[in-house]
Amino acid sequence: MTSILPSRFHAVHEVAVSPLLECGLLTVPPRAELCYSVIIPAKDEAENLPATLAALATQVDAQGQPLPPSSYEVIVLANNCEDATAHVARQLAQAYPQLVLHVVERTLPPTEAHVGKARRLLMDEAAQRLRSVGCPHGIIASTDADTRVAPTWLASIAAEIAAGADAVCGRIMAEAPTQRNCPVRRYHLRDAAYRLLAAQLEHLIDPNPVDAWPRHHQHFGASFALTVSAYEQVGGLPVVPYLEDEALYQALCNHDLRVRHSPAVRVTTSARREGRVAVGLSWQLREWAALSEQLQEPLVASGPQLATQWQARRQLRQLWQSFKNDVSFSGAVLSPTLHTVSTRIADMLGLTKKTLCQAIMEATTFGALWQCVQQEQATRQQWVQRWPPIALSSALAELRALLKQHTPLAIEAAMSKG
Repeated sequence: MTSILPSRFHAVHEVAVSPLLECGLLTVPPRAELCYSVIIPAKDEAENLPATLAALATQVDAQGQPLPPSSYEVIVLANNCEDATAHVARQLAQAYPQLVLHVVERTLPPTEAHVGKARRLLMDEAAQRLRSVGCPHGIIASTDADTRVAPTWLASIAAEIAAGADAVCGRIMAEAPTQRNCPVRRYHLRDAAYRLLAAQLEHLIDPNPVDAWPRHHQHFGASFALTVSAYEQVGGLPVVPYLEDEALYQALCNHDLRVRHSPAVRVTTSARREGRVAVGLSWQLREWAALSEQLQEPLVASGPQLATQWQARRQLRQLWQSFKNDVSFSGAVLSPTLHTVSTRIADMLGLTKKTLCQAIMEATTFGALWQCVQQEQATRQQWVQRWPPIALSSALAELRALLKQHTPLAIEAAMSKG
């Protein structure tokens, strides 16, 4: 059995972030009313692109009225294509004259011919275009060429930004397979159930006001939007061959920016198993297919491990904030009170007190501190032995039991007995 967690592929500290690119993909200036710039990396997507662009051409507001055509644009980067992706896109521009659609063709060098570079080029272009019309809070919205966004996709993103989010991750639904009783579909649905239950438990243990329940668990390029100012603050999209969306999400968290996993922002994406990247949804579907053939289950983090992590994170955040606000702090050591508290939290996290105290003193944001903690945990065999991954079915049962314990009514009842 193998782990399905994507964190084993990339860590943000391994990713070099470069300044935003100065050379533009487009020579056509943006319209003055531009509020959203939608970007689509496309490699050999002539077959799927028509449905993707048709969905973007019919965007409406919350009342069902068409969005002003001049308020958003779509930029398609057809890179290293061997099919008619660019030609199909240009034909669609004629079919939807109301859609402001820009099509760019590029052949990237072999070392850069991957989705991370393509999406970075597009996002940099979108940021510059929005900035050039005086819209630093304009929205860069990413989707994929095999994905159909909901009619209110852009309007729902804008509503979450207006409510205080710096970035919005949409709910991504995979197309249902034509095969009945598909084992891969069952794995997919059970994995989604696990992650949604985990998100609900996380909300109960360590709530985030900007990302409150109901929420979901996905932060992927098929539906990932953020403001220009947030994009510039993190230094742009990390250029990695795959899981570039995961790396961008981690960068946002490291800067303590407000990320919303909105169930109101929805897209439907292809469930193909032969994708365009080495690691992504298609890779995950293949992994599940292999496990199904071997009659094995995916391995995931246990419910108690997740609960312990989030309890410790809540306490660590309080400790870190107290540390930053401690007027008696000399700059070299923690106060005695904080030092005592950090001992308990370090034990919960499987770290030494010295390691945790050093991380607290060096961190400039809580997100950076938490990332440091997770990196330390990954290198400690004691932590891995304490919390080995377990079968998905067992984890689902654990999460359901923990949710019953952590509901407000259960907590209130326990407190009244105490």
